[in-house]
Amino acid sequence: MKLASNYAPASYIIVALVTIAAFSMSDLYRAVIRFIDGRLLSATGFALGIAVLCAYVVSFAMNDTMFPRSALAIYWFIAFSYVVASRIGMRNFLRSHSTRRPASDAVAIYGAGEAGAQLAQTMRNSDEYRPVCFFDDKRTLVDRTIAGLRVFHTDRLADLVSAHGIRTVVIAVPAMPAERLRDIMQRLAGAGVTTKILSRLVDLADDRARPRDSIRELKFEDLLGRPPVPPRLDLFARCVRGKTVLVTGAGGSIGSELCRQIVTLGPSRLHLLDHSEYALYTIRQELVTRFPDLRIDAHLGSVCNAELLERILSDGHVDTVYHAAAYKHVPLVESNIVEGLRNNVLGAQVVASACAAHQVETCVLISSDKAVRPTNIMGASKRIAELIFQAAAARQGSKTTFCMVRFGNVLGSSGSVIPLFQRQIARGGPLTITHPEVSRYFMLIPEAAQLVIQAGAMAKGGDVFVLDMGEPVRIVELARTLLAMSGLTEKTPQNPDGDIEVKFVGLFPGEKLHEELLTDGTVFPSEHPRIMRMKENALRPSVLETCITCLMMACETHERGMIESMVKAIVSEYTPQLPDITPAQVPEPEPARLSLINKFVPFRI
Repeated sequence: MKLASNYAPASYIIVALVTIAAFSMSDLYRAVIRFIDGRLLSATGFALGIAVLCAYVVSFAMNDTMFPRSALAIYWFIAFSYVVASRIGMRNFLRSHSTRRPASDAVAIYGAGEAGAQLAQTMRNSDEYRPVCFFDDKRTLVDRTIAGLRVFHTDRLADLVSAHGIRTVVIAVPAMPAERLRDIMQRLAGAGVTTKILSRLVDLADDRARPRDSIRELKFEDLLGRPPVPPRLDLFARCVRGKTVLVTGAGGSIGSELCRQIVTLGPSRLHLLDHSEYALYTIRQELVTRFPDLRIDAHLGSVCNAELLERILSDGHVDTVYHAAAYKHVPLVESNIVEGLRNNVLGAQVVASACAAHQVETCVLISSDKAVRPTNIMGASKRIAELIFQAAAARQGSKTTFCMVRFGNVLGSSGSVIPLFQRQIARGGPLTITHPEVSRYFMLIPEAAQLVIQAGAMAKGGDVFVLDMGEPVRIVELARTLLAMSGLTEKTPQNPDGDIEVKFVGLFPGEKLHEELLTDGTVFPSEHPRIMRMKENALRPSVLETCITCLMMACETHERGMIESMVKAIVSEYTPQLPDITPAQVPEPEPARLSLINKFVPFRI
């Protein structure tokens, strides 16, 4: 008793007060026990260590020789153990006895790595999903237990889905290649489950995180086979900020996305031109609602109307023009070649002439991969439009920088294959594909618009810009992937109970099996690492102008043979795909037609 009475009680009081202060500063007393997490407990342990250190310093300063300072280390261990045990125990008790609705959706996780383990723990702390097992391709992980869940090989996928009542599989493999992702989706669709993907790994470290914040449906961009190409901000606004901008074809898929991106870059004024009243009304209403203070002028009319375009450029003092107005659907243009050529060729000629006359700073033409060695009228018309812009850039004294942007299919744009497949799925199929080997390059609508805007900033005059679009995607694989994303299976002779059939209908007139983005021209790097710049052979401006005049004269006759011959005279690479006929069936060209063609055959420089 005498020894105990010699201990100074002030030291113990100081330790207690400093500990309470440390716990208060670490927010331990304000935390909701049910949602307490590891980060808070770590902060509490660190604060407790600081408190013990302070107590030691105070005790040493007071020269309290009776206080056993070695006991401070033991005190930190016991106090921290108590804090962790009491809080974690109470948290588990509250969660297990809460009145929340038990999770009804049995979920499997594909990928038994660190991301999958964190996802499983997050699911356990919520009432949205009920994780039941892992699937993984690694044999070394089979039959092991990770985060309290058994790991099975993907070979047992179909059996275990039925046995456990699994309705959803979440892919938790960061940076999975698109080709492997498409294969997994098709396998999961064959097993009758829907597929989701883990998108935000960082949130899973928080015990309060909800799975719905980190899990999302698969998107088409996940299947492109390459990451989306981000824009360079210094290039992005160079031709837009503080300038007056005109977008032709503003109501179309690319034109409307161009407008959406332009209005975020601070233009002084935006002109919209489109011949579709509904499309023009829709995009104008959207932009005015989002940016009520920006002056937006909507002009209803055709891009071939030279007087209308002259008036817009003259009255609006336009600095930058993005020419997106064109007919682009290959089968429709192929069966309406006169209107297709008039709109795509004359439209480009009117825009180029008006921009040069009014000294517009930058004019960008939106072209197509189908302009490379074209086999159809649409592609040939876009190549002629490129030649028009190249000729405009070559004219002496021109103060306008002309350039072209060439890219492949745009996912989700009007006339693209994805909306067609979606409509066919809604009708119950079949999914129609022209050929089992047909492939295309794909890009996102925002990517396309960003490429167009950046091209104007990088152009020197007469440039053709091409985006690095990775590897082409087979359309049949895209169709099967879309079926998998819809939770459906392909109906085949091997799987007669499938949902929807994939049917091959044959190539359309003028359709290629594989599109190209580059010609034999010289390729240069640009200011953007993922955008290439090309210089291609062009026609002399005077020769091109004469040829286009003859082409329009041929269009007046509505004789396909004469029109195609004039197109061939302008675009020597144009090779129309003719139906299979014997030589005796090939009509001889009329003498008048031959003389007209031979007279104006252009010479390349």
